Amino acid sequence: MSLIYSAISPHSPLLIPGVGKKNTELLKKTTDSLKKIEEDLYAAQIETLIIISSHSNSSDETFALNLAPEFQIIFEEFGDFTTKKSLPGDILLTQNLKQNLNQNHKARLINKTTLNHGSGVPLYLLTENLKDVKIIPIYCAQTDLSGHLSVGESLQKTVVESNKRIGVIASGDLSHTLTPNAPGGYSPKAVGFDQKVIEQLQNKKIPELVNTNPELLEEVQTEGLKAISLLMGVLNKMNYSCKLLSYEHPFGVGYLTMSFYL
Repeated sequence: MSLIYSAISPHSPLLIPGVGKKNTELLKKTTDSLKKIEEDLYAAQIETLIIISSHSNSSDETFALNLAPEFQIIFEEFGDFTTKKSLPGDILLTQNLKQNLNQNHKARLINKTTLNHGSGVPLYLLTENLKDVKIIPIYCAQTDLSGHLSVGESLQKTVVESNKRIGVIASGDLSHTLTPNAPGGYSPKAVGFDQKVIEQLQNKKIPELVNTNPELLEEVQTEGLKAISLLMGVLNKMNYSCKLLSYEHPFGVGYLTMSFYL
């Protein structure tokens, strides 16, 4: 049992049909890939799904584990008042993860029942057929990529020793500066940056990934590498293979979808 499956998922609200409407059709590669991940999660009979989100309200170097009996996914802030879902939390495993974190890591338990799109978009799309799944949202901190890798490594022991079938999803987008009409404007370095990240993940060059120049991260305006680095810590030294499912950027933001098979 323990860790069964992992993946990287984008979290654009446009992936939700009630939000994206016709724009969702422009993300067909991503939506098809997320359906494949959802099928993999179902086939793996995942009991608890850990979602690592790079979108958090943290203003310091403290990681947050969201402990609640039930979570609500809504998209009202994006004009969709009908798409909703509720999912139960895994209180005991969340407590164990926090308790067993290395004392050198700053982490706290929070109780926030409404999930933002960083967690809500992937969870809504990936749990359609996971009727009894429980979830654990984990939020990144204002620290470097090496710090996120280290926290993932510390979480690994608890995940691996669990008697549950666990899946881990890193939720995050890559560059936000891929085209002139991108949300962050245009950076000529963005395309090469995203392709380099994909290559590093495929070839397990994790030290290179977490040592990416912070100035480059700021220029291409990506927050997704934090969640990805934390996931790589969870997978560190484990026997896994990865599969690139899709990468596209129709709106100037890099949407990477990738699966990791153990």
